[in-house]
Amino acid sequence: MNKALRKAVIAGNWKMNMTPSQAKALIEEMKPLVKDADCDVVLCVPYVDVFAAMEAAEGSNIKIGVENCHWAESGAFTGEISSVMLKEIGVPYVIIGHSERRQYFGETDVTVQKRVRAALDNGLKVILCVGEYLEQREQGITSEVVRMQTKIALGGVSEAELENIIIAYEPVWAIGTGKTATAEQANEVNAEIRKCVGELYGKTAADKLTVQYGGSMNAKNADELLAQEDVDGGLIGGASLKAADFSVIVKAASK
Repeated sequence: MNKALRKAVIAGNWKMNMTPSQAKALIEEMKPLVKDADCDVVLCVPYVDVFAAMEAAEGSNIKIGVENCHWAESGAFTGEISSVMLKEIGVPYVIIGHSERRQYFGETDVTVQKRVRAALDNGLKVILCVGEYLEQREQGITSEVVRMQTKIALGGVSEAELENIIIAYEPVWAIGTGKTATAEQANEVNAEIRKCVGELYGKTAADKLTVQYGGSMNAKNADELLAQEDVDGGLIGGASLKAADFSVIVKAASK
């Protein structure tokens, strides 16, 4: 991390976990553990948990986000939620392009770009996920993959709007598998993402961009990962469902 240049952000991604009552209990447990954080703390929760989570987090330093949004403001998209709806209920953050959305629900680089555009148009802060599959890493094309995903997703995004974007590098092979990129691998790809953004927007904008690592960061490896120059926080899956583990990661990002 380089806090002199950019914010450190630890964001939990609960995925399809936690009922509203469980969400409230977990946040109540987390609040005293993360109240002194010297980083931004975000919890991205299932839609049904939003109101319970926002109520539980009120008055604390925990911000609530969601895990996806549609690109249309309204229409015949059964089961989807628009950024307009999220704006009205006061949700500040949304994850877009998570590998599980790409892998299981047909998300493409093009639809990711459309969702990013809609979210920014409605004042949301975007956590944009990019990352390669294991085969792509083994083929030596990790850099090409993440650069392409980044460039397409940021299509039409102005330098001013870039301030409302966080990019999370999530190697698909490390999501929910227990495998983790080494600290050096994570830093190398994060630096490549930053270099790509610098080519698009200039070095100053790239230096201000928060680039998280999101591949199975946990209480045991957080210190090493977050000590890297270009790892500005984490998008945390399983460890964000345990207050004690999540607080350890927040403390690591607060150093």
